[in-house]
Amino acid sequence: MDSKEKNNSKQVNIWKNTQFLKSFHHAWDGVKTIWCEERNLRHHVAFGSIPLLAGVLLGISRVEWIVIVLCVFLVIIMEFLNTIIETVVDMVTNYEYHPLAKKAKDIAAGAVLVTAFFTVVIAAIIFLPKLIELAF
Repeated sequence: MDSKEKNNSKQVNIWKNTQFLKSFHHAWDGVKTIWCEERNLRHHVAFGSIPLLAGVLLGISRVEWIVIVLCVFLVIIMEFLNTIIETVVDMVTNYEYHPLAKKAKDIAAGAVLVTAFFTVVIAAIIFLPKLIELAF
């Protein structure tokens, strides 16, 4: 073994969690942070409960449940990614305006919007026929 290999084996990795529970704790801290600091995430969760409630009331199939739950969580995940991008952009720009920072943040927000629109379309495909059937 050369001296380079010896030094690398003794280095402590301060960026990587070595225990599952510590990793879980940090991940849960992230969930709590975004819940407390991001109003839009709370709105997405609230609006996401509407198709879940409609699914219970209208008795949707197992496959429809999978699609609806997947869509709701996809919007929530996109909000997480949007928040990550906005946070990194703010850190890099030190909260100063830059056209490329605006572009990155707008595109990230647009990704959430497109995902939410996609979810509404899927919900309409699943629920409209059931609502029409109930009405007539």
